[in-house]
Order: sequence, then C-alpha cells, then structure tokens
Amino acid sequence: MSRALLAPIRLGAIEAPNRILMAPLTRGRSDPGSIPNAMMVEHYRQRAGAGLILSEATGISIEGLGWPAAPGIWNDAQVEGWKPVTEAVHKAGGRIMLQMWHMGRLVHPDFLGGAGPVSASATTGPGHAWTPTGRKDYEQARALRLDEIPRVIDDYGLAAQNAKAAGFDGVQLHGANGYLIDQFLRNGTNMRDDAYGGSPENRVRLMQEVMERLIAVWGADRVAIRLSPNGESQGADDSDPPSIFGEAARVLQALDVAFIELREPGPDGTFGQTDVPKQSSLIRSLYAGPLVLNSDYDAAGAEADVAAGRCDAVSFGRPYISNPDLAERIAAEAEWSPNIDAPKSWYSPGPAGYIDYPTMDQPLAAAAD
Repeated sequence: MSRALLAPIRLGAIEAPNRILMAPLTRGRSDPGSIPNAMMVEHYRQRAGAGLILSEATGISIEGLGWPAAPGIWNDAQVEGWKPVTEAVHKAGGRIMLQMWHMGRLVHPDFLGGAGPVSASATTGPGHAWTPTGRKDYEQARALRLDEIPRVIDDYGLAAQNAKAAGFDGVQLHGANGYLIDQFLRNGTNMRDDAYGGSPENRVRLMQEVMERLIAVWGADRVAIRLSPNGESQGADDSDPPSIFGEAARVLQALDVAFIELREPGPDGTFGQTDVPKQSSLIRSLYAGPLVLNSDYDAAGAEADVAAGRCDAVSFGRPYISNPDLAERIAAEAEWSPNIDAPKSWYSPGPAGYIDYPTMDQPLAAAAD
C-alpha cells in the first residue's frame, strides 16, 4: 500500500496533514434559533484528525434553511455558537471550513412563516420535507426575480463574513444535491429565459457570482465548492451534464478556487441516481486545482483513487459518524466501527449516536465522558 492518503496536501491556503477529509454531515443537533451548542463542540473536536473538516451544511439565511435543528450563520448568536467549535478543532490541531447552504425549493413554508420557498423557477421538489411537526409534501417554489438575486448574493456575503468572525479556515459553497445553486445549474429545474437561464453560460451565472462574493471576503485560496454532477439529485437533473458541469469547471478554474469536491455515489448512494456516467474525469481535465471525491469509499478504494491520480483527496461522510478517529484508523490499518444505529441516530436529538462513539483505544462508555 503506497499510503497516498496519508501524504500532506495543500488545499488552497490550507495545509492539510493528510488527504482524508471529513465530508459535510447534517446531524440536526443545534439549539433553537439554529445556534451551535456544546455537544457540537465535542463532535467536531473528536474528529479533528481529519486533514480538513467540512462542516455540516449551514444556513446562510432564514429563507435558505429548511432542516430541523440545523445550524445557521446569519446572526451574531450563531457566530458566537460556532466560535467554541472552531476553537476546539484548532486546539486539537485540526482545520475546519464552513459549508454554506441555501436549500431553495426544498425549504417547506413551515420554516418561513407560511411563505413559499424560492428557486430558479416555479417548480416543486419531489417527496417530503422534514418539518418541526413531521413529514409534509414539498410545496411549489416561486422563481426568484432578477431584482432579488443581488439580495441572495448579499446573504451569502454576510454569511461569509460571519464565518470569518466565527474562526473558520475558509468556506465551501454547497452547490450540490438539488439545493439552490444546483437548481440554477440544471435545466430540469431552471426554465428561466433571462440572464440566469437557458445556456450553460447563463445557468452557471449565480454560482459564479456567489463564488466571486465569497472570494471577495476570503480570497480564492480559502473558498471551495461541492458539486454533484452525476445524475438526478432530489429531483434536480440535466439533459446534458457534461455541458453544464464542464462550463462550471471552466468558471471555477478561472476563479482559481481552493478545491472542488464532487459527489460520486456508489450502488447504495443517497441523493439521486448511481448508475450514470461520472463527470470527474471531465472536470479534472478542465480544472487544475485539487479535486476531492466523495461517497461510498472504503480505505482501499480511496487509497487506489488518490494513488492513481484520479483525485487528490477523498472526503468520508458516513464512516466519520461512527469513527471519530477515522484518519487515525486508516493510518493504523485498523478496523472501522460500523454505524450500527444508522439511520436512526443520524438526526435524533441528544448525544447518542453523535458523540458517544469510541476511538480505537477507548471503551464505548468513555466516548462521551
């Protein structure tokens, strides 16, 4: 084994000691008001051995957040809640970026005081939303007006400034999984006939303008993006993925962003199809910066793809739920703990299934002490 995963890597301005990243993991443990709490401090501190932690998806505004007990970054109380998290990660020797989230049409009106969600076009997400009062059908979004788009970009800009005040090492734009940016990218959800719709060059415009705003706050070397270019994702799809995601890669190359993270689901992947052509080779041919792949990896598969040059690092999601010391386990070639309570404990309140998983040398009962 070449141990390529254990080699250090520079991700923009961030010097990561290994190529084992912690992928964003929505876990629904925030306090009322979308405020991070002490339990979240411990969760992230436990996982500081990752080369880089990508935080759980974090709402940039009330309008953009439609997940119970997910954190936000739009006000001072949330900033203060995040500060102990970043301080704990840094004290433990880690690095952490904030993932910035606007869910678009996947925000149920229950989160918005009864107002409808916004999207690229007047469409409705498939399936059900999780709301504070149970599962409910998604409702039709309204198309963002041209005069509203600058306000959405301003929301991203304020959130980026707040992330800096909270002590993060950078920000990642959530452009994947059928959320707002993805809804603008794909022609299955973007039926606009203005400057933000139609051609691939127009459909990438919101992504580009948001990235430019984040770069104005952080610098390009501390701004990254997550994309999911492989098939349908929460009802968002495109008739010609190479066209739109190739254009996105060209824009991101010109912006010289810190890295791109791509979801490439395997047979048991979430958020969409798994049997479609992968776009990572195309994006790698157009974007010269670090490429991070995610979804359904084990250690051997991740090692093989990094060693072969298919990607520069791998982000692990579900394995980091039950293995707070995943990077250390990979380095020691140790067995991984199974996530035996999944998915029951993923979004349940309290410490069980969140901060009580043991490390390699720790008995189960001691994990949350």
